[in-house]
Amino acid sequence: MIKKGYFDLPADTPRNFIDWIDARTKRYADRMAFEICGDQLTYAEVAHRSDLTATGFASLGLQFGEHVALMMETSTANIEAWFGLLKAGLVEVPVHTANKGLLLAYIVDHTDARAMIVDAAFLSRLAEVADQLPKLEHIIVRHEGPCDLGILPSRFIVHDLADLYIKGNVPRPKVDYRSTAVILHTSGTTGPPKGVTISHEAALHLTRATVRLNSYTSEDRLFTTFPLFHQNAKYTSVCAAMECGGSLIMERRFSASRFWDQCREKNITAFNYMGAVLMMLFKQPERPNDADNPIRIAFGAPCPIEIWEQFERRFNLQLVEVYGMTECPLVCENRIETRRIGSAGRESDAYHVRIVDEYDNPVPPDTSGEIVVRPKAPWVLFSEYYKQPDATIEAWRNLWFHTGDRGRIDADGYLFFLDRMKDCIRRRGENISSWEIENTINTHPAVLESAAYGVASELTESDVMVAVVLRDEAELSAIDLIEFCEKHMTRFAVPRYVRMCQKLPKNASDRIQKFKLREEGITDDTWDRDLQES
Repeated sequence: MIKKGYFDLPADTPRNFIDWIDARTKRYADRMAFEICGDQLTYAEVAHRSDLTATGFASLGLQFGEHVALMMETSTANIEAWFGLLKAGLVEVPVHTANKGLLLAYIVDHTDARAMIVDAAFLSRLAEVADQLPKLEHIIVRHEGPCDLGILPSRFIVHDLADLYIKGNVPRPKVDYRSTAVILHTSGTTGPPKGVTISHEAALHLTRATVRLNSYTSEDRLFTTFPLFHQNAKYTSVCAAMECGGSLIMERRFSASRFWDQCREKNITAFNYMGAVLMMLFKQPERPNDADNPIRIAFGAPCPIEIWEQFERRFNLQLVEVYGMTECPLVCENRIETRRIGSAGRESDAYHVRIVDEYDNPVPPDTSGEIVVRPKAPWVLFSEYYKQPDATIEAWRNLWFHTGDRGRIDADGYLFFLDRMKDCIRRRGENISSWEIENTINTHPAVLESAAYGVASELTESDVMVAVVLRDEAELSAIDLIEFCEKHMTRFAVPRYVRMCQKLPKNASDRIQKFKLREEGITDDTWDRDLQES
């Protein structure tokens, strides 16, 4: 037995994705693993087709440990490419499909991606920032019809993804469980996004912990509409379904009005939620058959405490809430048998959790402070922030990982999340980079400076607001600013609210005091995009 601290694993437990995929395939070969936008794959087909892509990627001369960016919509090809990268010993860098301009260029270049797999629909965005990507050599394009490859600079070596499904000697690199499997990106707070490096062990721990927490079995059919560039969809949906021997239904769009009928039609037994998903479902008109559905469990956060028990009764299911983040998922678990509604549960078997003051001293129960964590076993946490050693050291000061979140722990050990101490905006399940918003807006010739921040939303979490100071004698309407944002910014980061200001509040060090802007909230002179579109 391998003593892990959080649970004991048999000595033959796969500890990297190559061995793990093989083990899942041997056990469940002919079972349906995925139905993705109507396309089905068995476990055996997943293994075979990812063998082909692994051989194809190796044929390009990509070496063990090199980084490959992947910007694709949810599809069977996405999973085949993702697993093929892992089998070839390459590191996947998922790219949000809404990214463009400054943020897209930064993520691909900063992670030293030598190759990029991209849906044809995103080629124009890649072409726009190509001159900012000197390290990128290979562009691997997935397309289902004619596409204009001529928009890419001739220096790129362009491949058709379909041509890289190659039969031959499948690469079998010696991947260590500590090797990096993926670099996921935080939203960025006061600076650019951080590349969170995650080992094979950490990703597989999240997978197994999710299955254990939700008691998934081979009879379960999971459902998600979250995209494959998210940790949630990758490890708590795709990999969780494979770990338990069940199946996963994936769609690209969430529809609150069609959701329950979809679940009945596909016999869905579990789904994940984030952001406003539960509130949107709860606000649907009540129907006599609301409770008549096959779902037994929903997993995620946050559910507003005001609707928690009503939601469970109305839809005849149970909610399992957790606290965590990209760097350290599943830190706390609100298990069904020991839960406390309104909390994120108690520390999981894998992490120690503490609340500290500004000097990192532990505080008494029911006292607010920063949430800090550290693992009970090696390699279940992220490894580092890629090429940002100072940020890694700062986050790990005094041997605790500092989440940047504020919370309190009661006398019984239950964590209550209070707010985000970080300068980050969370809207409908998406972490939004204020750095991206401000740096994009500040490139407009009429803008002197700007500040992006979150304000309360009528659903849950926040909406994006931006305060803008124009240059002397410059003119710019809110509508024109939003049109500029739509051209150059990630779609969901485009502000809802715009406030034109004479100046921004600052401290003695000339730093913008966003807390004052947040306190002022939506003022009388604030422009609301939603009112213009209604």
